Amino acid sequence: MSSVSCVDPAPDPATARLRAVERTDDDLLIATLAAVAPGTELRDGLERILRSGTGALIVIGSDKSVEAICSGGFRIDAEFSATRLRELTKMDGAVVIDKDVAKIIRANTQLVPDSRIETSESGTRHRTAERVAKQTGLPVISVSKSMQTIALYIGGRRHVVENSASILSRANQALQTLERYKGRLDEVTGTLSALEIEDLVTVRDVAAVLQRLEMVRRISEEIHGYAVELGTDGRLLSLQLEELVGGLGNDRELVIRDYLPVGKGAKTVDAAMADLVGLSATELLDLAAGARAVGFAGPADGLDTSVSPRGYRLLTRVPRLPGAIIDRLVEHFDSLQRLLAANIEDLMAVEGVGESRARAVREGLSRMAESSILERYV
Repeated sequence: MSSVSCVDPAPDPATARLRAVERTDDDLLIATLAAVAPGTELRDGLERILRSGTGALIVIGSDKSVEAICSGGFRIDAEFSATRLRELTKMDGAVVIDKDVAKIIRANTQLVPDSRIETSESGTRHRTAERVAKQTGLPVISVSKSMQTIALYIGGRRHVVENSASILSRANQALQTLERYKGRLDEVTGTLSALEIEDLVTVRDVAAVLQRLEMVRRISEEIHGYAVELGTDGRLLSLQLEELVGGLGNDRELVIRDYLPVGKGAKTVDAAMADLVGLSATELLDLAAGARAVGFAGPADGLDTSVSPRGYRLLTRVPRLPGAIIDRLVEHFDSLQRLLAANIEDLMAVEGVGESRARAVREGLSRMAESSILERYV
């Protein structure tokens, strides 16, 4: 059976930079949400501020860019505590704390960011918070007295911190969705394994598995974000998430390595994974778009083109088989069908594969072949 070749154009540098910035902001948002999650000293301080009916402007982190926009106030360099934060925010100025939320560095200081920085906010405190976040690249917290809300500003993003009950409600809905998607993923993955054994795989089958793997990954990331935001209230949620997706590991990478077209101009595994992640929600629903993202060329009717796996995914299911040995086996035999047809002596011809390991590979692949066929036809 033939593989589909593809010459993919070079990625747009501007798009690549934008994705890198978005990933950086995502990581910083997750870290900041963890810092203000229920059960943390900072969250306790913020809730005290809300209960007292006052507002606050807090910068997390201090460097030259922050010092340059601070005017007035005073340095205290005191150990951080919720009560100290609450008392210091009674004054009109901003509070600057270190990035580890261990010390309060400045209090009652006026922040003077560049007024030319665009902001979509209307209130003075919120406008300042957004501009400081954009100018310094550090997280800024704004507590609104009138609206009784806590807002995080990360780069150009604004995130309102919600109460645990609201987050848990959305998280439970996401968990139910994940269960359904994981069930469907198990079905298409089992079908792919059986088709691989019979050498009947098409681009459509591969695209369907990658589509479901990416959907499950996105929902899992959303739930992980909820768990981080819930802090101590999200421990059960984290356990449920781990139970559902803990066994997936690097399945996306293995499927891509199995089927990624080779040759001049072909994509790398990292590029294919990045393009799959970069698909919009609408594009992800289109199997043809997903197939193109990971290196398959051609129109939608190309989904019925036959392809053959190299064997990475099934070999990783053989117990105690090191990654280096898997790479050598795939390089030596070049296809799963040749691996399935290999006897003990053929396997022992590969460097690092002795008789016991060759028997383990032979028996492991045979068991998987029998199990896949039985599940498909019985």
